[in-house]
Amino acid sequence: MFTHGGELLTRVVRDVPPGAVLRATGYNGPMVTAHEELELKYDVDEGVELPALAALLADGGVAPDAAAPLTEGDGGEHELEAVYFDTADHRLAAARTTLRRRTGGEDAGWHLKLPGAGDGDGEVRERREVRVPLGRAVRTVPAALRRLVAAQTGDAPLVPVARISTLRRVRHLVDPTGRVLLELADDRVTAQRLLPSDGPGDVAAAPVGWREVEVELVDGERALLDAVAAGARAAGLRPSASGSKLARALGTGGPGAEQPSADADGATTAELAAEPAAEPAAEPAAEPAAEPAGVSAPAAARRPLPRPGRKLTTSSRAGDVVLAHLVEQVEQVVAQDPRVRLDAPDAVHKMRVATRRLRSALRTFQPLFAEPTRPLRDELRWLAAELGAARDAEVLRDRLGDAVAELAPAGGAGDAGGDGGTAEVGADAAPAAAAAVRRQLEGAYREAHDRVLAELDSERYRQLLDDLHRFAGEPPLTARAGRPAAKVLPRRVARTHEQLAELVRRAQRTEPGHERDEVLHEARKAAKQVRYAAEAVAVVFGKEATRFARAVTEVQEVLGEHQDSVVTRERLHELATAEGVGGAAAFAYGRLYERELAHAAATEEDFAAVWAAASTKRLHRWLR
Repeated sequence: MFTHGGELLTRVVRDVPPGAVLRATGYNGPMVTAHEELELKYDVDEGVELPALAALLADGGVAPDAAAPLTEGDGGEHELEAVYFDTADHRLAAARTTLRRRTGGEDAGWHLKLPGAGDGDGEVRERREVRVPLGRAVRTVPAALRRLVAAQTGDAPLVPVARISTLRRVRHLVDPTGRVLLELADDRVTAQRLLPSDGPGDVAAAPVGWREVEVELVDGERALLDAVAAGARAAGLRPSASGSKLARALGTGGPGAEQPSADADGATTAELAAEPAAEPAAEPAAEPAAEPAGVSAPAAARRPLPRPGRKLTTSSRAGDVVLAHLVEQVEQVVAQDPRVRLDAPDAVHKMRVATRRLRSALRTFQPLFAEPTRPLRDELRWLAAELGAARDAEVLRDRLGDAVAELAPAGGAGDAGGDGGTAEVGADAAPAAAAAVRRQLEGAYREAHDRVLAELDSERYRQLLDDLHRFAGEPPLTARAGRPAAKVLPRRVARTHEQLAELVRRAQRTEPGHERDEVLHEARKAAKQVRYAAEAVAVVFGKEATRFARAVTEVQEVLGEHQDSVVTRERLHELATAEGVGGAAAFAYGRLYERELAHAAATEEDFAAVWAAASTKRLHRWLR
């Protein structure tokens, strides 16, 4: 065994519960499995001799343990053949998602790889991989996987886009018990891009080849990968410039890869869609790009959205700045869709936040759009509400699940039965009460999450995604959208802040109680809108907008804690009085209710301080 920083490196379990996968896919066929994949990827020249894994760990600061040494074993050589599927215009690739049918090796089957929560934050790449057995179909993607990528693909068919052959040599790092901690795959890759043709079959482009190395965490601690990364840097290994083999095969990343032309995605959003503006004079709109072969007009609604081709500044058109933000949030909704279906940690929260940011931006910057945004905002409100039910249940589960376990035995009297009598709630009753509470809370979350899954399969949701893509891709802009960002956007943010300030004044004039709680709740929502508005334009207003947004975020978070306490108390009362709740559990709910009352009082004191800090003049200068 190895140690890092004096601590024993322990096992990390990264499997996804099968029940979550089956509910997400609605798949009743062969078993669908999912797990988190953590790996490092390096570009390596031919002839380079790779260091031993143990040497990389040592150079990365992980000292060997003589009492429990790790050994490096030969995992053999494998010939892998994979066909990658995507839409004709590569929507999955644009979303950093890969879908393949692979034969050979020890994990043959259909593989869907989705970006992980922290993917792109460092050298370690995170993926969530879903697998389905091969089956008989060769060119028809299993329904379970089609369902998981429907938000990205829309109605566009999934077709073969690349064929990749890999000669893989594998090495394993093994502990004394035989457990594989790390796997190193030394790959010689030959890739061919498949092009649509007028006749049957595919047309293959000229093959390209390269060598790359992947180091994947199998059954070890994340710190092992971090140490390997440090050791690899010391050894001079180059982190891969491409996100995946497919990205390199398609020419979207990697050394020597063909890069997309500026015409494909180099124009600003306004150049693709904005109407001419009077101040300053608008640049001519770019000609709309021709649809890729095989993409129908309805299917084109989900094509990758345009991104600004140059850095945005305060002199940029206001419409460009706002539309860049809208595109980012639409992409976030789509990216979280499969993660919500798989019940990935924090996925519901992230998707809900993206819908709220979209709705807030459409409301705050309405004068920049030539058409009313209320219909789209109403649909976003519906989706946020559906996600909110699951998110609230998730927060309650996490908030109370741990808290009830921490409750010390009362040592006195509590309502132990349903007949009004009392009995001592001692040490033996506390674990049973905690378990009952956790079961109840987990059941409520499961019900709410299953309702979300049903809505994500609804026609209403599919139409909303189409509408969002159409709006962000071809927005109806006004002449005001063509004016410089500095002349338009700060005023819109200032207006949202004025509405927040009025709500705060109302709350300060209201006596504590239900009415004050309601006003503080409205102030929390207003603070969130101010924060979202400031963050939407921070890309051009820099530190001033960021500092302002941070101060308002503290206001929002304190008010959020207050509202969470209000909602939690209401839910605690419902849970305690529900049919079939035992006396020990009901008593635990009562103890938690008392805690929430004290917590709410403390948040009101905190609110006064954070509001004063957020109201300083220096934070508001940029809004003039």
